[in-house]
Amino acid sequence: MSEELPTPPWDRSRRRAAPVRVPLTPERIVDAAYVVLDREGYDKLSMRQVATELGVAVSALYTHVSSKDELLELMYLRLFRGWEVPDPDPERWREQVAEFAREGLDRLRRHRDMARISMVGVPFSPEVLPQMERLVTIFRSAGLPDPVAARAGDLLSTLVDAFAFEESIWQDRYRDSPDFSWTKVSESFQQYFKDLPPDRFPNLSALAPHMISDSQDDRFDLAVEIVIRGLASFVEEAATAGESGGRSAPAGEPR
Repeated sequence: MSEELPTPPWDRSRRRAAPVRVPLTPERIVDAAYVVLDREGYDKLSMRQVATELGVAVSALYTHVSSKDELLELMYLRLFRGWEVPDPDPERWREQVAEFAREGLDRLRRHRDMARISMVGVPFSPEVLPQMERLVTIFRSAGLPDPVAARAGDLLSTLVDAFAFEESIWQDRYRDSPDFSWTKVSESFQQYFKDLPPDRFPNLSALAPHMISDSQDDRFDLAVEIVIRGLASFVEEAATAGESGGRSAPAGEPR
């Protein structure tokens, strides 16, 4: 019975196949950029760092992405992928607005410093317009006066961005502290207000247990609720005055 012999060293016809190179695409570049962002943070995100992450020359990136600004825009647009804003329900508009805000915050929390990228993103690009249209439709269907409905989405998004940005500041400040938690931060601030001289700061010391929320989620929910109650006051005023709240037609249908 014959045994298989090893390949002779002078036989060059049986070279090992070279590994298949995965083509470079904008999708892979954005994926790598998120890896760098999560590891290094916004300030250290660069085209060179992304190229190193992909194992390619930095010049190879520019075939697909013209600049760092375009890369940031692609990362921003990725934020909206798969975000389906529901059809307006005038009976549930408050819940729908709160759900929109919560979804926005959850998406920003997926990556380190994503709020900073969102703050410089182009909010009126074609990829973002469908979400904007649906949110404005919810506002108008609720009965908000048109001038308020037109601006409310921008203000709500600003709140979400600012909240996520503040969170990232605290996370960066304590990134090297393994025992960091918002509960400990909250407790330290509450104790600080509690220890204030009550004769000089009677209200701050009395409200010490309530000055800082125990949970960031509770804090965010309260902020959104304050905004929603403010919007509701516009709806009530418009209804009392008999103004048109801009009850909009579904997208694609003329009013």
